[in-house]
Amino acid sequence: MNSQPDWAAQAQAFQKNISENWQRALSSIQGTGQPAAEIPKLNFPAAKLQALQQAYLKEASDLWNQGLNVRPPVADKRFAGDAWASNPMAAHSAALYLLNGRTMLGLAEAAETDAKTKGRLRFAVEQFMAASAPSNFLAFNAEAQKKAIETKGESIARGMQNLLKDIEQGHVSMTDESVFEVGRNVASTEGAVVFENELFQLIEYKPLTAKVYERPFLVIPPCINKFYILDLQPDNSLVRYLTEQGHRTFVVSWRNPDESQKDKTWDDYIADGALKAIDVTREIGGASQINALGFCVGGTILGTALAVLAARGEKPVASATLLTSFLDFSDTGVLDLFIDEAFVKFREMELGKGGLLKGQELASTFSFLRPNDLVWNYVVGNYLKGETPPPFDLLYWNSDSTNLPGPMYTWYLRNTYFENNLVKPGKCTVCGEKIDLGKVDLPVYIYGSREDHIVPIAGAYASTWYLPGKKRFVMGASGHIAGVINPPSKNKRSYWINDKLPKSQEEWLKGAKELPGSWWTDWSIWLKPYAGKQIAAPKSYGRGKYKQIEPAPGRYVKVKA
Repeated sequence: MNSQPDWAAQAQAFQKNISENWQRALSSIQGTGQPAAEIPKLNFPAAKLQALQQAYLKEASDLWNQGLNVRPPVADKRFAGDAWASNPMAAHSAALYLLNGRTMLGLAEAAETDAKTKGRLRFAVEQFMAASAPSNFLAFNAEAQKKAIETKGESIARGMQNLLKDIEQGHVSMTDESVFEVGRNVASTEGAVVFENELFQLIEYKPLTAKVYERPFLVIPPCINKFYILDLQPDNSLVRYLTEQGHRTFVVSWRNPDESQKDKTWDDYIADGALKAIDVTREIGGASQINALGFCVGGTILGTALAVLAARGEKPVASATLLTSFLDFSDTGVLDLFIDEAFVKFREMELGKGGLLKGQELASTFSFLRPNDLVWNYVVGNYLKGETPPPFDLLYWNSDSTNLPGPMYTWYLRNTYFENNLVKPGKCTVCGEKIDLGKVDLPVYIYGSREDHIVPIAGAYASTWYLPGKKRFVMGASGHIAGVINPPSKNKRSYWINDKLPKSQEEWLKGAKELPGSWWTDWSIWLKPYAGKQIAAPKSYGRGKYKQIEPAPGRYVKVKA
């Protein structure tokens, strides 16, 4: 008579093994140089481990009993092709891989530890599973094998050529970059550079209406990306849309820093960046006030600049728009997993006194937040299948990375993501002023994207808690970029509005109304009362001492990291 397994004893031994191995794994993803005593302890309850063991053994046994009759997991697009269905070994490897992944994620969820540590474990498992998928290896990828046979090995040869090319250029190709040229078929809206300094060029765009509003409109994009995400193509260009609505539009084009800017600080980006751009825009426009927009990190820069101006008793901005931006960094989503005291200190030692954070490092960090879509998908297509990715303007922009000055980056890292100091009145001194967002009393339009993984929707909504002026919050469908770049002409997606601003975004959403199409139209209506009267459109670029330097999009945006 067969005895029943001693589940309690097995679970105890399994728990000890799992705890020891995961403790070592956790120490490797904790912070660089963090003392072992500060590493959180892990505990795996025996009952949960027993349940995971039993579920795993049952599913593994079912797979074994099915033999070569396993159906491929078509719900996962990596294994949905016909080649996986017609290759029993490939289908079995995919099913077993997904079983292992579910079990490992179950172990991460079973761990009794603090929320941040559990998040790190979950992230580590997700990265490991994304990297170890059978679809990533020629020996297991049924589609790549089928293509190699059909092309008599040409796909493998092309894959090797693609690999060598990507090694030379320093990043995995997400699109056919040879198709695009900045200034020709992206960033092509007509305009001129009318000012430049060490940090940025200011672009003025040609009016597309006979009359313009008297208050110019200034756009401050993120300095971690190129500005032309807001001017990709004529039919999805936010810059062009502004000009079509009658706004005299100016855009900051941040310089891609080299060694000569390695010592620039956050104060420099506020004083010689945002504040200077506001002053020059006002002077060229001949207006006492302007309207301004900040996108992503550009919104954080704009918010900081407005707080500096408020501390000085100045009010040159009539209204502000914040697109997928943080002011309050208490809910930063998955990015919070990387940041602790040890990591911040390491970065400060490495870059705080000077140096450059390379653009490719930033780009890789954001790509690995969605590894299957933004990394391994292209590894498989480019190298295993020998394909050239199709031309896509947004992915071309995404690959056009920018550097950051070390001191600026480390100040930003500590005072926003780690210590969340911007929302603490008087905690931060910027440009010689103790800043307080509670003094930034002006109308603000705040936009967040529902599926944003970089600025989670709750993080975008949190700005409503600190700005005392009249506010409007709008949520758009999709993610960090696609939600923002959603022109009315496409008639795609939807957005949500709610005139009330309760404490939490969840409460706001319960009372929100969904409307079809683009939030741009709502924003345009909101902006109109703050734009001033209409005047004749200027016939030339610049004004007075500010002359045309060169045609848009200028030199700075064309510099590669």
